Amino acid sequence: MEEFMSVGKIGKTHGLKGEVKVFSLTDDLERFKTLKSVYIDGQLRKVEGCKLQHDRGILKIEGIDSIEQAELYRNKFLMVKREDAVELEEDSYYVADLIDCSVYDDAGVELGKVFDVLHTPGNDVYWVKGNNKEEVLIPVLKDIVVSVDITKRKIVIKPVKEWQE
Repeated sequence: MEEFMSVGKIGKTHGLKGEVKVFSLTDDLERFKTLKSVYIDGQLRKVEGCKLQHDRGILKIEGIDSIEQAELYRNKFLMVKREDAVELEEDSYYVADLIDCSVYDDAGVELGKVFDVLHTPGNDVYWVKGNNKEEVLIPVLKDIVVSVDITKRKIVIKPVKEWQE
């Protein structure tokens, strides 16, 4: 498992004093209000202020005090240590932990590895890529996903033919 987790990605500058717009990589934008510090390029930085817009946070980060300095951080990721990450509910997983998990059907046939997790209004979808370039999109629903074992890096689903028709 990853030691650090991405919680946001810096976008454009905001204002004249080094604030940056941050696109949330978490389910809850409100999380930025309680963020005390973040790692950027492995360096710990204090979060000095936070405002929320409808779809992003505006952060004032220690050591970024001008538009020119803020511009240098565009497209960089804000990271937190795993132990500082928000605790998840049962049967919920960090996307970072799901990426590269092997996916099998309950008959033992390997379908590939999780390439990405797509967020849709109804449910998440595992985007799985096989070794021979085959791809399958798997809805994350209780009647399809049989088990997820992050420690073993293994996800088991019902056979595709059973739920795809």
